[in-house]
Amino acid sequence: MSVLDQLNGSGLYLICGGIVLIIAVICVIFLVRAWRAGKALGMDTVKMKRAITSSATFSLLPSVGILLGVLALSGSLGIPWPWLRLSVIGALHYETQVASAAAEQVGITLSPEAMTTQAFSTIALLMSVCIMWGMILTTIFNRKYVKKLQGKDPEKKTGGGFGDPAMIAMFIGMVSAYLGSYLGGFVSGNGRFTFSGDWTPLLVAAVAALAMAGFTWLAEKKHWEWLDNFSIAGSMLLGMLSAVLVGH
Repeated sequence: MSVLDQLNGSGLYLICGGIVLIIAVICVIFLVRAWRAGKALGMDTVKMKRAITSSATFSLLPSVGILLGVLALSGSLGIPWPWLRLSVIGALHYETQVASAAAEQVGITLSPEAMTTQAFSTIALLMSVCIMWGMILTTIFNRKYVKKLQGKDPEKKTGGGFGDPAMIAMFIGMVSAYLGSYLGGFVSGNGRFTFSGDWTPLLVAAVAALAMAGFTWLAEKKHWEWLDNFSIAGSMLLGMLSAVLVGH
């Protein structure tokens, strides 16, 4: 039996599938409890349904990319492990980068021919350890952090929270980091722009930004409020479509 056959064995399917099933059940429980809590607070059911629709559409499109990530990693790590990682807590860019880096450290490439059980153990351990700190820090500091976001820190008499500025700063930093890495591909050694790198990510970002601006304009100026539920998902779809068109 090859290593890849072992990584696609029934045992791993049972373990990983069981964990994914537990997470799915927890999600359904939280959805039901949130709906009941909203009704108990007197929230508008139309707005709650709109929030559910927006969340569903926002989750559906990224799941296509996640599925592609599972298929890409399954060739060397089997299906159960990437499925578990990208279904529960992992991110597509994180999992692929860490798996590649871990494979390089053990002296192999992410290919079924080079994979060994020892290499898989190291890769799986590194993929898990490097992303666990978000859960640990949230468990320890989340309650106090939420109070600060809401401006309710009892230790400091602040007038308001920093939630909105923190989210804006985080979003700008994230966008700048990604766009900066792509812009760096155009800079040569002497510091001049050569425009010789891959400009597809920049085009996708521009198309998605213009699409979001268009959706926002229609929602605010033309009073098409229903577009708010699909603006993010629609922008992502148009951005991915531009990448497909450029690639062909």
